[in-house]
Amino acid sequence: MTGSPRRTVAITALALLAAVAPLTPSATAAPRAPAAADAPAALDLSMSKAQWVDRNTVAWDVQGAAKSQELVYARDGRLTVKDGELVGEGQRIRLAPAAGGLTDAQRKKYPHLKGYAAFTVDPRDRDLVRRALTGQVIAVRKDADGTLLNATGVQTQGVLDDLYSAAATKAALGPQFRHGRPTLALWAPTAQSVSLELGGKRVAMRRDDASGVWSVTGDRSWSGKQYRYVVKVWAPSVRKVVTNKVTDPYSTALTADSERSLAVDLDDPKLAPKGWEQLKKPKATPLRDAQIQELHIRDFSVEDRTARHPGKYLAFTDTASDGMKHLRKLAEAGTSYVHLLPAFDIGTIPERAADQATPDCDLTAPAPDSDEQQACVTKTAAKDAYNWGYDPLHYTVPEGSYASDPAGTRRTVEFREMVQGLNGSGLRTVMDVVYNHTVASGQADKSVLDKIVPGYYQRLMDDGTVATSTCCANTAPENAMMGKLVVDSLVTWAKEYKVDGFRFDLMGHHPKANILAVRKALDALTLKKDGVDGKKIVLYGEGWNFGEIADDARFVQATQKNMAGTGIATFSDRGRDAVRGGGPFDEDPGVQGFASGLFTDPNASKANGTQAEQKARLLHYQDLLKVALTGNLAEYTFTDSAGKRVKGSEVDYNGAPAGYAAAPGDALSYADAHDNESLYDALAFKLPADTTAAERSRMQVLAMATSTLAQGPSLSQAGSDLLRSKSLDRNSYDSGDWFNALHWDCRDGNGFGRGLPPAADNKDKWPYGKPLLTSAPLTPGCAQINGTSGAYQDLVKLRATEPAFSLATADQVKARLSYPLSGTSAETPGVITMEVGDLVVVFNATPDAQKQPVASLKNTAYTLHPVQAKGADPVVKSSSYERKSGTFNVPARTVAVFERG
Repeated sequence: MTGSPRRTVAITALALLAAVAPLTPSATAAPRAPAAADAPAALDLSMSKAQWVDRNTVAWDVQGAAKSQELVYARDGRLTVKDGELVGEGQRIRLAPAAGGLTDAQRKKYPHLKGYAAFTVDPRDRDLVRRALTGQVIAVRKDADGTLLNATGVQTQGVLDDLYSAAATKAALGPQFRHGRPTLALWAPTAQSVSLELGGKRVAMRRDDASGVWSVTGDRSWSGKQYRYVVKVWAPSVRKVVTNKVTDPYSTALTADSERSLAVDLDDPKLAPKGWEQLKKPKATPLRDAQIQELHIRDFSVEDRTARHPGKYLAFTDTASDGMKHLRKLAEAGTSYVHLLPAFDIGTIPERAADQATPDCDLTAPAPDSDEQQACVTKTAAKDAYNWGYDPLHYTVPEGSYASDPAGTRRTVEFREMVQGLNGSGLRTVMDVVYNHTVASGQADKSVLDKIVPGYYQRLMDDGTVATSTCCANTAPENAMMGKLVVDSLVTWAKEYKVDGFRFDLMGHHPKANILAVRKALDALTLKKDGVDGKKIVLYGEGWNFGEIADDARFVQATQKNMAGTGIATFSDRGRDAVRGGGPFDEDPGVQGFASGLFTDPNASKANGTQAEQKARLLHYQDLLKVALTGNLAEYTFTDSAGKRVKGSEVDYNGAPAGYAAAPGDALSYADAHDNESLYDALAFKLPADTTAAERSRMQVLAMATSTLAQGPSLSQAGSDLLRSKSLDRNSYDSGDWFNALHWDCRDGNGFGRGLPPAADNKDKWPYGKPLLTSAPLTPGCAQINGTSGAYQDLVKLRATEPAFSLATADQVKARLSYPLSGTSAETPGVITMEVGDLVVVFNATPDAQKQPVASLKNTAYTLHPVQAKGADPVVKSSSYERKSGTFNVPARTVAVFERG
């Protein structure tokens, strides 16, 4: 998950229409029975507990019999309940109970509603449905004497899709240019009116009744002008009809701080940097072979004294900077992609430099374990120039704070120049995209989608409130037009910005069908027609399974198990947790793992258990890593550490199968990423306190090797090869440059000892971290920093040049990869020996040199691989092989690769 800030979310239901029958009770009405004890909840119009799933059907979780039920709609939105009575001017749509409830097809489409009662719209009233959807709609039930039993708002996502999606999903939305003339189009089927505010004037827009799209075509003078839409619509979050002035959710350009959209044609030659049309990309690397550096745009250069454009897109054009030199070295070694943390329009960064706050204290003065630095940084965090960016405001416009000028189209040009700079350095570009939530919803200032079609684009809970399981206001890509927005936005980034891949934040909150639709749309892009080969664009994401949609509760999710076999990878936490130890949310961060000394070099934490418990857990971690090294294949069979023959899917990972992939490339391996502690900081908590800087460097390399040398793609957080630290900050999304900036010059250190990390997410770990921050062994010098990077680059080169690490199918992995010592008396706790093709790889995570005798390889010639024999690590060069006995000798805390022949 991302570490985005939590936000308050307004109640939403959805917009509906009016008519004119009085609902105020008559003066001669019969006396009402006393209200039941639960009447206030049953008559709560602030909730939306009924769901209008298609034009003919309403689903409602109600029990017991009623004399009548109906929908009541009011264009003026003034329906209320007072003293147990419905009050206001409205019109009725009669409902009849549906025998047998929802149909099988409806239950399949809405599995979370399968237990709801179903009501059918009276055929005599079906011509009122479209009108009703442009005002307030409530559902009511009454008993025989007219007493109001239930009254609630109505969710209408389903009926909107049923009525409009067939035509609307084919519509071209946002600014579309033809012969220099723009057409602006907005999907707003529930709006009572929509007009265009352009250059200070109002321009009428025309509604298409089939699609619900409002549009207007202008002349050439509109090009480059500022605009907003003026939308009059029922807003359930405030329970009234409102007139919203709102930017275009399909914006292609914006003014500073996203105050207005700009009518911009991205194909305008003036927006293309020199050489853009002829851009030559590095050779495409298949996803299963991808070696990825995860990088934040501002982190990359903001403290690089050699960069001419610190913190900006253009820093990636500074070819002589230390950062770009380092990226080129990684590319030469075999790194294929730079994965950029969110670079779309972000809702939580002031875009104008003059509006950005900076810490007003000397951050270098306090002690390494002081709480003063974090206190000073936290004071300005909400208004500084820093955020990870998991706060989308407009999905298809580059973020303005990274541009030299946020007020116009410089961000478009400079984003393209960034892509050019990375491509020219031998690296393809991946964008981190966040379509699973918005920065705000309802009538909040930074709400966009929910101000246009309230209650449609956000995912609603059963009571009509907005779901917030992603940390913010969840979106609903299961709804046709949110799904379309995802696809359309990604196609734009691919075509207009030549982005080479996309990483989906919380992909498990998307339907699998939506992600496959993205794949299909990208595959249709061709060099001849679109200027890009869409089939070479890589896709991967977080396939976590949680929240209101967990276990396919509402649709088949894009989770780890469900995406297997699709060619779209999911992050695998199996190897990550095994190599580091414990999990990201342990109360005691000292829980050890394979690369942090569990059993073989225990620390003082009681959380690790007895010596016997540590050994058993370490051997299980080794089994998890063996599965991870195969690419997390479900059907790979091996002997586990207990001597039992098992499949990858039969190895337990916290109650789930360790192996879930169908082919190499389904699972993405990593030892660290932007979330949670950096690898160096995790090892700082877990390795014994007296572990030397040199030994820490070696354990960093060994941990990174478990993902780098695994089958399938591998990701590493930028700077991890330089022992990058965030001073123990586990959630640095808003911790500013002080805790986040990358340091390319080893003389500037690695970021450790910059004070206690911000209290909000770290204070409970301060007692563990405070003694570490002043520890000399935890302050590496240039020898350790540069040595780690050199050894890592050797591993990447091995991964990129040896076909054995690039097996294309599960059958090839089964045939060519094995663990000859697994489950035997020769298996050593803390050591994994892997035979793959003509190579033998020994991961020795122990503090002692180890001998690994492989009887089946007796009298077979092996030598240390030339990349390591001539490489940067002097220690690995002392590795040796005894041919007569088939024994591999590997130094302490070392991964060694041996080559046959």
